[in-house]
Amino acid sequence: MTIVISGGKDAARRSAATAKATTLIEALPWLSRFHGQTVVIKYGGHAMTADELRAGFAEDLVFLLHAGLRPVVVHGGGPQVTDHLERLGIESVFTAGLRVTTEETIDVVRMVLNGKVNKDIVGLINRHGSFAVGLSGEDANLFTAERKLALVDGAPVDIGLVGEMIETDPSMVSALLDDGRIPVVSSVARGNGDGAVYNVNADTAAAALAVALGAAKLVVLTDVEGLYRDWPASDEVISQLDTGDLEKLLPTLSAGMIPKMEACLTAVRGGVPAAHVLDGRLRHAILLEIFTDSGIGTMVLPAADAVLPAAAALDIPEISPSVAAQGGTR
Repeated sequence: MTIVISGGKDAARRSAATAKATTLIEALPWLSRFHGQTVVIKYGGHAMTADELRAGFAEDLVFLLHAGLRPVVVHGGGPQVTDHLERLGIESVFTAGLRVTTEETIDVVRMVLNGKVNKDIVGLINRHGSFAVGLSGEDANLFTAERKLALVDGAPVDIGLVGEMIETDPSMVSALLDDGRIPVVSSVARGNGDGAVYNVNADTAAAALAVALGAAKLVVLTDVEGLYRDWPASDEVISQLDTGDLEKLLPTLSAGMIPKMEACLTAVRGGVPAAHVLDGRLRHAILLEIFTDSGIGTMVLPAADAVLPAAAALDIPEISPSVAAQGGTR
């Protein structure tokens, strides 16, 4: 006769298994709610450069796809562009926080974003199966832009081939989503009839695409925990705010945070039900935000008096009473 004695290790295993089961059960309402919905993710910051986080990001996207969501990635790659320019002996010049983009520079931007960064992301995802397809914002005129001027001491300054998004044609991205793919889009754009190619802000491009696709969420990955209530005096993160409050806060924010929060504001005012700023340094941050009750980072919601498309028009199921009791849209 064999006698089995359960000890501390077995108890620890049972505890770990119970915790995993609890997490899965907690995810059920959110899996149901977001099944079939599009989520646009702006990918950048430390999450794009650390190998462990890059691998985790790819895993998160494949998980979302298998869970029935329709993820779309929009990326930039400023540090990678700067590194390549340095190797070529080309100085990086910034005016009002924007890269001065000459004809020579835009060639490097296209080469690095479309040919290097985009393909690296696609390759990471496709280690798990033939899911990702790389696109440039130039493809099929997905992104159209016009020349953007920088403001220096209140005066407009020409900074070259830097673009302001004016139009988005999501038809190609929609076709890939319908085919069960994960579109990965670089933030370059065709000019509005001028034959030029423009370097555009990836946060802005992601917001425009989220609106055009009727996405359920915009997620912006960055290198901070979220929007701080009173930085640098306090590191308290604002968990949730509406577009009205965000608009009032915008002038007080740091230069790096402004485009991210402006993107959230644009997306939600354009009909996206929620936008999130998450710490991309936290492994699986996307899954923690979408599939847990408490969420992480900062979430932007419509103002109470905002007139936005109805949930039915965006094909978003109504939230169940049990989920509403757990904190509404988080």
